[in-house]
Amino acid sequence: MANWEHFPHGADVGIRGVGQDKQEAFEQAAKALTAVVIDPALIAARQRVEILCSAPDIESLLVDWLNAIIYEMATRRMVFGRYEAKITGQLLLGAAWGEIIDAVRHELTVEVKGATFTELKVAPRADGRWIAQCVVDV
Repeated sequence: MANWEHFPHGADVGIRGVGQDKQEAFEQAAKALTAVVIDPALIAARQRVEILCSAPDIESLLVDWLNAIIYEMATRRMVFGRYEAKITGQLLLGAAWGEIIDAVRHELTVEVKGATFTELKVAPRADGRWIAQCVVDV
């Protein structure tokens, strides 16, 4: 079962995604990122945005993926509630579904400035599921 969660980290926020494979863990980490800002359940999947990332290793790829999402949220003035990540080697072809921020319907809590290498981990757990986590700067 896929899930996401937050974990405490000083003034910032730790985000963690868990999934059956690394792709699903990346998708859940992205949902945890959204949940720092707004409840993902409040976001309608009205518009699809493609996201392409590459990095020299899987952990750096997670940071690039999350920072690409943060960039798309900021430049498009959007919030995303659903994600898809397809990872092949050092390349991630992903998509995010969401909508333009509506000041009446969306009460944004904080602004996420960026994903960091702090507490960064992408690896299989003992139960065979994958974890993808890091701390985001708020």
